[in-house]
Amino acid sequence: MSDRISERRTPTAAEREARKVFRDVDAKVALSEYQRAQQALHANRERLKAERLAREAASDQKAKT
Repeated sequence: MSDRISERRTPTAAEREARKVFRDVDAKVALSEYQRAQQALHANRERLKAERLAREAASDQKAKT
């Protein structure tokens, strides 16, 4: 182990800018993943709703005849 105390250096302007850009890109990726998940959820819910309505309509037709 080292007897020196770990020194923290301040980031340069270029490093700060790079971190900002990477943070923005990561946020966009996370948002797009969230949006894809929401779209898949919505599509699945609509599919299930259509199947349920079709089953209900079919059972109503059987009940009427």
